[in-house]
Amino acid sequence: MFQYCPGCASKKIDFQGNRFHCPDCGFVYYHNTAAATGCVIRTGETLLLLVRGKEPAKGKLDLPGGFVNPGEGALEGLHREMEEEIGWTPPVPPGSPLTGVYTLFASFPNVYPYRNIEYNTCDLFFTLAVPSLSEGDLRLEEAEIAGVRFVKASEINFDDLAFDSTRRALRAWLDQYGNDWYV
Repeated sequence: MFQYCPGCASKKIDFQGNRFHCPDCGFVYYHNTAAATGCVIRTGETLLLLVRGKEPAKGKLDLPGGFVNPGEGALEGLHREMEEEIGWTPPVPPGSPLTGVYTLFASFPNVYPYRNIEYNTCDLFFTLAVPSLSEGDLRLEEAEIAGVRFVKASEINFDDLAFDSTRRALRAWLDQYGNDWYV
C-alpha cells in the first residue's frame, strides 16, 4: 500500500499484520477492517440478487449493500447503498428508526480486493421482506449494477455469487428460515 512513509518519505516503512510503521519518523497507520453491509430481500418466493457491473467479481451475483461511510451506522449505510444501487428503499415512516425495518441475521469476515489492495471487511447481513417488488420498481446505478435477478432459493448457484461472505450469508439465511422462508 505504501512504498514511502507519508510522514517523511522514507523507504523503510514496514507493514506487519494491519500496522504500517516508519522507524525513521515514528509514523504509524493501522489498516483496520472496514464495515460493509448486505441485504437479503425476499419478495414472494424469490430473493433479489444483483449482477455486479464492475470489478471485483464483475458479472457475479451479489446482494444490495456496500461499504459503510464514516459517520454512518450500519443501517444508515445499508439504506443509503440500496438507494444508490437500486433506487429503492423500503418505506420508513418519518422519524421512525431503521431498526424496525431491517433485521440483522449474520456477520462474516470478507476480503474485498480493489486496485491491488486487499481490504478486510466485516460484512453485516440484514434481511427484509417485501410483499411485491419487481424490476420495474428499481432504478439501477448502471455504473455499478449490470442487472437484477429474482431467484428462488432452490435455484441459487452458490458458485455464481461474488464473495465468500455472501455465500456464507445466504446459506445462514436459508438455514435460519428453513423451508418456510417464503411464507
